[in-house]
This record gives sequence, C-alpha cells and structure tokens, in this order.
Amino acid sequence: MSQQPMHIYEFGPFRLDAAELLLLRDGEAVPLTPKAFDLLLALVERHGHLLEKEELLKTIWPDTFVEETNLASNISLIRKALGDGGNGQKYIETVPKRGYRFVASVNKVEDERAEPTIQEHRRSQSAAAEGDQKVKRYRRSALLVLAALILSGVSLLYFVLRPLRPPKVTAYIQITRDGLQKGNNGFASLVTDGSRIYFSENVNEQQVIAQVSVTGGETVVIPAPLPSAHVKDISPGRSELLVDSGVGVVFDSPLWVVPVLGGAPRRVGDVMSHAAAWTPDGRRIVYANGSTLYLANSDGTESRRLVTVAGRPHWLRWSPDGSRLRFTVRDTALGGLNSLWEVAADGSNLHPLLPGWNKPANECCGNWTADGRYFVFQSTRNGTTNIWARREQAGRFQRASQEPVQLTIGPLNYNTPAPSLDGKWLFVVGEQRRGELARYNTKTQQWGSYLSGISARYLDFSRDGAWLVYVTYPEGDLWRSKVDGREWRQLTYPPMQASLPRWSPDGKQIAFSARAPGKPWKAYLISAEGGAPQQLTAEERAELDPGWSPDGKTLAFGDFDAKIIRLLDLSTRQVSKLPGSEGLFSPRWSPDGRHIAAVVAVSQGKLMLFDLITQKWMELSQQPAAYPRWSRDGKYVYFAVSSQNDPALFRVRIDDRKTERLASLKNFRLAIGSFGAWVGWAPDDSPLVLRDIGAQDIYALEWQAP
Repeated sequence: MSQQPMHIYEFGPFRLDAAELLLLRDGEAVPLTPKAFDLLLALVERHGHLLEKEELLKTIWPDTFVEETNLASNISLIRKALGDGGNGQKYIETVPKRGYRFVASVNKVEDERAEPTIQEHRRSQSAAAEGDQKVKRYRRSALLVLAALILSGVSLLYFVLRPLRPPKVTAYIQITRDGLQKGNNGFASLVTDGSRIYFSENVNEQQVIAQVSVTGGETVVIPAPLPSAHVKDISPGRSELLVDSGVGVVFDSPLWVVPVLGGAPRRVGDVMSHAAAWTPDGRRIVYANGSTLYLANSDGTESRRLVTVAGRPHWLRWSPDGSRLRFTVRDTALGGLNSLWEVAADGSNLHPLLPGWNKPANECCGNWTADGRYFVFQSTRNGTTNIWARREQAGRFQRASQEPVQLTIGPLNYNTPAPSLDGKWLFVVGEQRRGELARYNTKTQQWGSYLSGISARYLDFSRDGAWLVYVTYPEGDLWRSKVDGREWRQLTYPPMQASLPRWSPDGKQIAFSARAPGKPWKAYLISAEGGAPQQLTAEERAELDPGWSPDGKTLAFGDFDAKIIRLLDLSTRQVSKLPGSEGLFSPRWSPDGRHIAAVVAVSQGKLMLFDLITQKWMELSQQPAAYPRWSRDGKYVYFAVSSQNDPALFRVRIDDRKTERLASLKNFRLAIGSFGAWVGWAPDDSPLVLRDIGAQDIYALEWQAP
C-alpha cells in the first residue's frame, strides 16, 4: 500500500494527530466535538497568525450559515479541553472584534505511516491494552454525544428565550378620501365589526355617524335623529353603537344605543356622560360623568361609582378579559394635556399607565388588540402625534419589553388607533393640520378671511395697533410683524412651543407662555426685536397666560399647580399672590389699571372681576367664559362661551354687567389646540378665530406584531 505523509503537531503536553482526528495529552485521549477539533486544527496549522472570525466561520462551516456565537462556544470548549491558562500555559489569544491566534510553540512532525504498519502496531498490543482503547473510544464517543446534546439544548433554549422583535408598520392604505373632520374636538373614535369601520364625521357642519368598508370606498351616513352624534364604542356582538351628543369631554349628554343596521336609537336609562364603553361580556356599561367613572347595567339601571380622578376621564377601554379598564384623563388645568390611566374592574389600584415616560405626558386614546398582546395608543411630542404600541403579553418562555415602540413617523399626524379584529391592521386617523384666520364683520355679520388667511392663532396687537404677534399653527412658533405683513420676524424656534403672547404697553417686549420638551408651561419675556427668551421665574411649576399691567411694571399669570393667580414685579422679580384668586386663571388688566378680569375653571364657568382698590371680587357673568379681553375703551370685557348647544361670542358691560351676544360659533369648524378652540379680538374689537381647513382621513396600517 502506498504511503502518504501525515501531520502530527506537538505543543506543551499535547499531541494533535490530524490523520486520526485525535488529541492526546500525555498519551491520554482528550474528547473534542468534530467542529471543535477542526477549529483547533485550523488554529494550530497557522499558529502565530491571526485568523479572522469570518475566515474561521467559512472554514469550519463552509456550506452553512451560523451565528458568531457558535464560534465563541467552540473556542470555549477548546480552551476547557486544553486547560488554557492553567500551569502558566496559554494557547489561544482573543483579538477583540477580529478573531483568534494560536500563540503556543508548535512542533510539526511529518510521519510516514502506512496502514499495515498501524495494523501491525495494533496487533502487538496486549488484550488488556486493546480493552483500554475500546473503553477510551467509548468514553470519547459518549462525551461527543453529550457535548452535542448540550449545544443543541443551548441553541433550543436561546430560540425559546430570545427577545421578541419589536412591532413595526409595513404598509399604509388610505381608506377614506373626503378629508372631512372625524370625531369632535380632536377625538375621532373608530370602531369596527370586522368588515366596516364606524366613526363620527362633520358633514355640513353637523356631527353624524358614518361607516366605510375596511378595504376603502364610499363613506355612508347612518341616519340617527340626534342633534349631534359621537361614536364611543361598539357592542361585543358588533351590532350596536354607543353614541352621545355632547361636545368633546367638557359636557355630559344623554347616552344612546344606535343599531348599525338601522332602527330607532334608544336611551340608556337616565345616563348622562361624555364617554362610555361596554364590558367585554356586554352585560354592563362603564361611563364618565364629570370626573367620575360609573358602572351600570347595559340598560342604565343600578349605576354605581367606580372611581373618581383628577381631571376629565374619557376614551374608556376594557382589557379583553375584563379585569382592567384603561382610559385617558384630560387635565384641563394644564392646557388640555392627556395621560393614560388604569384601574381594576372593582375600582381598586388606580394608577397612571406610563409614569414619567413622556414629560409632560400627552398620551391618549388607547385600544387593546383582540388577543390582549398589545395596547396601541397615540402620543404627542413636540407638537407631532404618532402611534405607539406597548407589549402586554409574551410566550410562556419568551421575554418581552413593555417599553412602548413608535410605529408611525409622519408626515401626517396619526391618532386614535383601532386594531382590526384579526390583529393584522391598525385603523387610524391621519391628519394634515391647517388653519385659516377669520374675522367677524360686525356690520355685515359675516365671517371673512383676515390677514390673507394665515394659519396662525393667539394674535395680540400692540397698543397703537401697528404691530401684531402670533403663533403659527400647527408649528407653535412665535412671530411678529406689522399688520400689513411687512417686517416679519420669527422669535422662537423648535423644539420650544409658544402660546398666548402679549405685547408690553410700550411695544418693546412680548410676554408669552411656552413649553420646552419635558418641561411644564412657563412664562417668558422676549424683546420685540428678537433674541433669547427669558424665563420669568425659576420654579418648576406651570405658569400660563401672562397679562401686563397698564404701566408695564407688573405681569399677572396663572399658576396652574397652585391654581391661583400670581403677580410678578418686573423690577424686583418678587412674586406675590393675587388675593382671593383661588381657582382662577387668564388674568386681564383693565386699561385704567383698576381692575383685573379672570375666569373660573371651564367646568364651573363664570367671569370674575377684581377691584384692586377695594381688594374684592365680583361676578361679571355666570357663563363658562374663555379668552377674555378688555375693550379698548375699558367699558366692556369680551369673551367666548363654549356652550354645548350654542357656543357664541359675548361682551359684558362693566357698569351694569349687562351681557350682549355678538356672534354664534355653532356649526363652526374651529382649529383645536392645547387650550381648546382659540378666540381673539382685533384692534377694533371685532372677533377673530382660526378656522380648521385641514384634512382628516382614515388609514389602514398593516403591521407585524410578533
């Protein structure tokens, strides 16, 4: 038989026989898996040289894709077999992020061996030696099998316990194309029966119930003899809708059940609410009245209090198993910011869902997927609203992070997500925000475009009427210009969001409220020529809606943490409380400096007047006033009333407190912001509003939710 050269490598006490696939230590076999042996042989053959990880993977696993962890695992097995590091020896060096190098001294022996010589050598062994070799081979085989089982177990364990991939949106499909406003005051509840989507829509300045196929197509109105209809929920049987006729989350109104296939609506007992939802079994209804959640039978009987919160709860959604209720709380004292909350079905364990996650919190309108694995919701950051998902459940052995994952990134604002019944789609409202500034002509009693219909709000005019300051919508940037549009200048920049600016009496400075990311609303001062905004106080509390004294020496502003009005002396920077101002905000100084007008919380209404001489308050109007402003001559206070049935603009005369109606805002589509629908006043005391001319449509988002 022909002879072939065979390589044997010796290093330390070890002998590596390439032909026999055998590693010996002082003559004793050392067990190694086949891949570990091949890896050791590759390192020894090129001892002293760096072998890159990619090269080793291609050499040892030429036809298979494996992860880098397999390479590290086999290196670990080799080191254990060699006792690497023991007795002062070192064999394999790791080069971080690159590969490995065999560093021990190696002696290569080329031994001419033929099969007969080996057979002859083996026949010369005694019977006892033969038995020993068989035992050793059996042990080596057993160890190899055990090592393979261990590696398989590790791989299986990693597969079972590996972290889940985050969810992601893979496609966008537009469902409606009418651009009409969905929902009311920014809350467009979408519900589905699997084949259709039901929602509220503004048609000819009236809120109606509409439906559209989940695949898109024509929007169809569901007739309902209600003055205004707002969809809140769909029954577990997918055949009925819960509907109210209120305005946003401010007013409570009768609750109705409307069949989706036609038929007369029916009242839910005597329930008055602004939000409601069926329990998963359909036997009861949870509803919100004021700041309290109640639980009643599905016909409205046997109502009982569930829990009371600080703010206005809305957007009520049960977990699929009915054990928990999640909802949104609107904090009217902080400019209408929303936060997500959770409570147990028995009213216990009330707590915020995402404390400290977004500063300040501005999350809303969450919905569970049908299988309970995800909770999807909207979050507003830096003026932009997107959809997020929070993992609720994982597999029995899998790990899942409950840190919310962002699903959408513009260019539209996406809100009010509703998962499809099969969990493959998310139905959302996509919104392109745009406003048109409008002025009411008191002579013609008509609304018309003002200042070329710019998309801006919170206008304020200098005392001489030559200059104006405003905040762009929806960006939230502060600008100033002359009333004819000349000499415009941007004063603030993202990520700061500005609001409610006021000119100083001398026209040189502007006081305004603003919010930086993660910070509360604060009062600022900036030069009319621009520059860095100056924060007026150092306290970490919300300060809103500053107003100047006529002499320009003092600013009044609302402290929404303490719920009082404070006065800031601009020369000394001393802050004091306006006596008796508990629960009041929006302070406005009279032109003669004698009075300060202010309003009580929206839920209570009332326009109040403080006499700085007598230090006493008196009531000017019992209407729920907003955005007060003194007339130029100081004889009147103008204000808006957000009445549920008849929102309008008014003025009250100071001498006799007689109230006069100026214009109606009924069926008028206003742009909604952090502080509701803005109303302002031009230099001639004519009303100004920001008309909503943006577009809202429903989109279906295809998503992967592992």
